[in-house]
Amino acid sequence: MEIKKANLGRKMMKPFIPLSVPNIKGNEIQYVTDALEKEWVSTGGAYIDRFEKEIAEYLNVDTAVACQSGTAGLHLALLLAGVTADDLVIVPTLTFIAAVNPVKYLGAAPVFMDCDDSLCMDMEKLQRFCETECELRDEKLIHIKTQKHVKAAIVVHVFGNMADMEKAIKIADKYHLVLIEDATEALGSHYTEGLFAGKYAGTIGDIGVYSFNGNKIITTGGGGMMVTKDPVLSRRARYLSTQAKDDAINFIHGEVGYNYRMTNLQAAVGVAQLEKLNDFIAVKKANYQHYQNGIKAIDGIHILPFSQAIEPNYWFYSLYIEDLEKYSKEAIIQTLSENNIQTRPIWGLIHEQKPYQKDIAFDIEKAKDYHRRIVNLPCSSNLTARDVDRVLETLSNIK
Repeated sequence: MEIKKANLGRKMMKPFIPLSVPNIKGNEIQYVTDALEKEWVSTGGAYIDRFEKEIAEYLNVDTAVACQSGTAGLHLALLLAGVTADDLVIVPTLTFIAAVNPVKYLGAAPVFMDCDDSLCMDMEKLQRFCETECELRDEKLIHIKTQKHVKAAIVVHVFGNMADMEKAIKIADKYHLVLIEDATEALGSHYTEGLFAGKYAGTIGDIGVYSFNGNKIITTGGGGMMVTKDPVLSRRARYLSTQAKDDAINFIHGEVGYNYRMTNLQAAVGVAQLEKLNDFIAVKKANYQHYQNGIKAIDGIHILPFSQAIEPNYWFYSLYIEDLEKYSKEAIIQTLSENNIQTRPIWGLIHEQKPYQKDIAFDIEKAKDYHRRIVNLPCSSNLTARDVDRVLETLSNIK
């Protein structure tokens, strides 16, 4: 990364602490070498099948479909949901834009929803939108003003936290919405109590999607995975992701498909990474607790908690600025950067981005406040206790 090189080159700087980078210390080289030696490097090979099988076993689902990215997985999910041009899809505004762009790929339009204190979609506002802005007609939720069919909702589990899925399921069932879970940041997060105790993020709704981008808790360099409880949908996802081949030998295609299949080399990395997932989560949990305990001594800021009903994967740590007169987001980021510590602000709200300014945004309040107050701190599974101490010391010296 250019940022990393630039920081490393600064004179008299302490070692660079990155925000979130891969941890490649397991069997990755062994498995990739094996795939290379067997010359299975593209979208066929044993490691793809193995990765799908082992992810499914980890998540306690029947099948999983490997794809090129989390974005590709969300595009497939919307296709499986039957979303077409002129439909509406409910999405959060507080998320990475890749969670929303696939809606536009299909010619549909997003309806932006606010967040609650978990940073995930506010289910009370979702319920209110369905009740007051829409009406049910023949088991279809119709948006009154546009007369468009609200066909699906994408619920994002932000930073490893989990949305309120009990409420989400009730709303989806009542209003006949296809419920898609964007679990791209939440592999390993699961409920510990309530109706879905033991259930993992991504396995509760109709379709779930994961990402293995380089900054995720496990990586394949770039890649994703889609899961569903419906074997028919799973088979269709695999069909669409491999160019919709009706007859692979004679190159007969029944419809427009996509080149969305993960490669065997990527899957080889993924198999090795999955072997270390629980270790990564344990390190991230310890570092999260270290941050939480250390930051108590600093007035005006704290680390946001995760939901009490879950065991998270602790993917990202969110520093929350209580006192905006004492601290600013920009000053914290700049000071840490000057000390060779990489951070980032939370995403720009999607409904305010140029491609989406004309789309529906429903009662966005809390997301705007969190956008002003959150800075993400270093959180790699390579992060050491000494690194955390250095971040805390730097924060304590901000005037």
